[in-house]
Amino acid sequence: MPEFHSRFEKIDRRVPIDEHNCAVQFDVTKCKNCTLCRRACADTQTVLDYYSLSSTGDMPICVHCGQCSSACPFGAIVEVNDVDKVKAALKDPEKIVIFQTAPAVRVGLGEAFGMDPGTFVEGKMVAALRTLGADYVFDTDFGADLTIMEEATELLHRLQSEEIPIPQFTSCCPAWVEFAETFYPDLLQHLSSTKSPISILSPVIKTYFAQQKNIDPKKIVNVCVTPCTAKKAEIRRPELSAAGLFWDEPEIRDTDICITTRELAQWIQDENIDFANLEDGQFDKAFGEASGGGRIFGNSGGVMEAAIRTAYHMFTGRPAPKDFIPFEPVRGLQGVKKATVIFGHFVLHVAAISGLGNARAFIDDLIKNDSFEDYSFIEVMACPGGCIGGGGQPKVKLPQVKKVQEARTASIYKSDEETDVKASWQNPEIEELYEAFLDEPLSEMAEFTLHTYFSDKSDQLGRMKNLTPQTNPMSPKYKSPTTEE
Repeated sequence: MPEFHSRFEKIDRRVPIDEHNCAVQFDVTKCKNCTLCRRACADTQTVLDYYSLSSTGDMPICVHCGQCSSACPFGAIVEVNDVDKVKAALKDPEKIVIFQTAPAVRVGLGEAFGMDPGTFVEGKMVAALRTLGADYVFDTDFGADLTIMEEATELLHRLQSEEIPIPQFTSCCPAWVEFAETFYPDLLQHLSSTKSPISILSPVIKTYFAQQKNIDPKKIVNVCVTPCTAKKAEIRRPELSAAGLFWDEPEIRDTDICITTRELAQWIQDENIDFANLEDGQFDKAFGEASGGGRIFGNSGGVMEAAIRTAYHMFTGRPAPKDFIPFEPVRGLQGVKKATVIFGHFVLHVAAISGLGNARAFIDDLIKNDSFEDYSFIEVMACPGGCIGGGGQPKVKLPQVKKVQEARTASIYKSDEETDVKASWQNPEIEELYEAFLDEPLSEMAEFTLHTYFSDKSDQLGRMKNLTPQTNPMSPKYKSPTTEE
């Protein structure tokens, strides 16, 4: 077999990034070969070094998490900028441009304007989007509430069924989903089929909202603002086209454009908008209210806690007790948090994991010990700390990362404390949407609009699967079989 030569240089010091990557891009002229991006991908996320370019046809495996971009201090790796696409839509008089903003954006965006880490800038963010030309601004926290209604119902079905396997893994994080599809395809039956909050709200906008407002759905441009570079890949998934199927218009995508917190911040700066002095704006009604459960989605453990608040009610008919609000065992920046939850006669063992390296170690341990059924529900977020540490958030110098993430996390939890509506099932706009359009969780319309499926992508690894840095000849940590200990 001829010796393999990769088109990528210095892969012992940097992450190989394909020029067609939809989420991140690499500028070799700015790279100092500092190895920070490599360490983020190989050590923190356990992607690089767990496949071989010689096996993939020299095509890098990427889950689009953007942690390489967050780690790069020289601007050599940045997100793919899609702001010009949004500007083009705003200039088109035929288009109705609708923004939705993810939970973690509002506690990160202010940092780009000199505000303290974690400053809660929801109102100024909404006002800035209106100043930029938005026709409507909706809250992805509402989509999080909708996700919980479906995901919590799905969890109870799993617990009461002998045919649907447990544990149920969350599927809100697209980088985690890609990681599972690539490295752990046997787990796909365990992933919740419920779409992520962004991908759940977008088809509702282009179906129910379009009907209510008598808007031609082909004229709607759905733009999501996220802390996450992986959403740029998620919105391109071919199966996320429920609105097109609903209207029998195949060209309609559920979500059209994704921009990150950093992209929005730069756009606001480029337009010379005085962000700090904007008067607070309000989200548009229909999808503008969110429970505390929806608000905390941006934190590691937030999806878990929100699901518990609503699943408890679905199972017992009573609101979740104060012991669950806040549910401290799944809060914090630790990579793996475990807890026990009691619902009547159900005793649930749950875990909340952030960082794909932590997820890999946790899953490998479950496989090794054949202990999957020891857990009922497992949340996984790809980025350390959850979405507050997403690959599209304002960059933070390495020594300050923990302090900044703690501030962002605390700000989201404070928002939860300040709302009277704690659980997704209590959100009146959610109740109205089910009555008017979706019927009930897991109904035929809900399944059609709000659920998805996943695909085994392990073939992308080529013939060499289940590699580790020690068994991958392309890894600096490779141990040759002839190496003496």
